[in-house]
Amino acid sequence: MTTDIDREPLLRELTPLLEQFRRRADKYDRTATFPGENFDDLFAAGLHAPTVPVSHGGLGLGPAQGDTYPLWLMTKRMAGADLSFARCWEGHVNSLVLIDALGTEAQKEHWFGRVLRHGDRWVAWSGEPQAAKPGEKRKFGTTVRHHDDGWIVSGTKAFATSATGADWAILLVNIDGPGGARHGSQSGVLMLACELADRTISVDPSWWDPIGMRSTVSHVVRFDDTFIPDSHRIGQPGDYLRHGWQSAFIPHYAASFLGAAEAAYSYAVDYVLRQGKATDPYVQHRVGEMVVAIETGDLLLRNVADLWDRGRRAEAQLAGSRARHMMEHIAVQTVDHCIRACGARSLVRPSPVERIFRDLACYIRHDNDDHILATIGRAALDQPHDLSFYKP
Repeated sequence: MTTDIDREPLLRELTPLLEQFRRRADKYDRTATFPGENFDDLFAAGLHAPTVPVSHGGLGLGPAQGDTYPLWLMTKRMAGADLSFARCWEGHVNSLVLIDALGTEAQKEHWFGRVLRHGDRWVAWSGEPQAAKPGEKRKFGTTVRHHDDGWIVSGTKAFATSATGADWAILLVNIDGPGGARHGSQSGVLMLACELADRTISVDPSWWDPIGMRSTVSHVVRFDDTFIPDSHRIGQPGDYLRHGWQSAFIPHYAASFLGAAEAAYSYAVDYVLRQGKATDPYVQHRVGEMVVAIETGDLLLRNVADLWDRGRRAEAQLAGSRARHMMEHIAVQTVDHCIRACGARSLVRPSPVERIFRDLACYIRHDNDDHILATIGRAALDQPHDLSFYKP
């Protein structure tokens, strides 16, 4: 297990890369392009496979390896440099967690080997929203059917993060029909590893034009009778929901939120000192609120990570949802305090706060906080609750 002392070399390797990630963030945001150079840098530095077990050549971090906080600390630092990039990074490392937890030895040997030798990038896609927004005519969803020694996937997925940058995607599809993992039955959800170079797969970039998180390139992806061999099925049908793996990734989102908050705080302190506003009592209040919020967020993350590492899975799952709820509010309020302390110029490019403000506004919509809070309440009242997708 990694100790606090052991983390220092890891963070020393990461620190010089963070400045490069910050410098590139504006370019990736303005052009809405995948942050491929960042992944190349991580691969060159040997940091590309943190959740791959040490026995397979990785760093052995994450909830499946009993050493969770260092992984979330890495993500937090990356999110402070570029929140959109951190989302792509999360998708990559979380996919490797699933392979580690549920894959066969042959799958691990092959896929982990490619990650370590070639820098393969992974992502996991579930998104198949079933209700159209006003004015939206297209429909999303996939169907999957068994054929010979594999599966044929047809249809579309939306919110497909890293669509133009990943090499492999874990497709969460449902044999019961469209809806992915979020809208399907537990027993029907499959995880199929799909090589994205397949010619039957195409990307439609026209749909992804949001105000923030632009460089996640979360486009619409179409599958035209894409064949995936059964040897690429990860785990058994229903394993993803049965074992609650989504709940291991929910606090990972919270780590990214906290990274964005820390970046806004750092900007605010530097700005206030440069502008000679350190004696303003209202500014002092804003800075004080930010300090307390960020420290609270880090304590929450450490607590959830400790529960995972000690094998207290049920407690960790619920604590992760609580932390994710709190971290959304911590991050939003911290960015607001930053803007109020620094003024309108903090929202004018090339200020990073302008991008953080937009990215965070998008990313916190990943789940509906009202549903998260209701789920936390249901759990406290001993009512049935879903800690994966917060369905009533």
